[in-house]
Amino acid sequence: MQTAATLFSTRGYWLTITAASLAMLVIALYYQYALGEEPCQVCIQARLWVSALLLVSVTFMTLPQNRHLKFSGNLLALACAAGLGERAWFLYQLENGKGDGSCEFQLGMPDWFAIDQWFPSLFEVRNLCSFTPEMLFGLSMAEGLLLIAGLLTVAIGCALICNLMTAKSRSTNASQ
Repeated sequence: MQTAATLFSTRGYWLTITAASLAMLVIALYYQYALGEEPCQVCIQARLWVSALLLVSVTFMTLPQNRHLKFSGNLLALACAAGLGERAWFLYQLENGKGDGSCEFQLGMPDWFAIDQWFPSLFEVRNLCSFTPEMLFGLSMAEGLLLIAGLLTVAIGCALICNLMTAKSRSTNASQ
């Protein structure tokens, strides 16, 4: 347990999440610009969650390492991973004709957060939702996103648990 707590307390942990977020964005842009797979509304919303995770990880990688900041950072990162998972699940449902939702040709953000107009090369909706492209091992992009979101959620959840257990053991040791 101590080894895991140490691992999740390092800047390397945040660097790993940063690298994973950057890799996801680079892959999405590769599929868009090199392979011509235009993104739909849900794909862009997933990119927003990945971008938020990137911002969280870079921010907390540079901040001082204290338990309150680690806990806050992990909560924010968990929210981003859960948001990504929800969007991936929604896209998977649409792709397989199981969901009752739909997709629009606009991002659907409020006017004060017109990120699709500020950064159209990254966040502009250019297609309606349909089948996502095939990726490695025969997984669709929606399935790949589900897998990655699940792995991120488990890893960040473990980090939160380690953070809580370390704080509890410190308070127990301090009271003795």
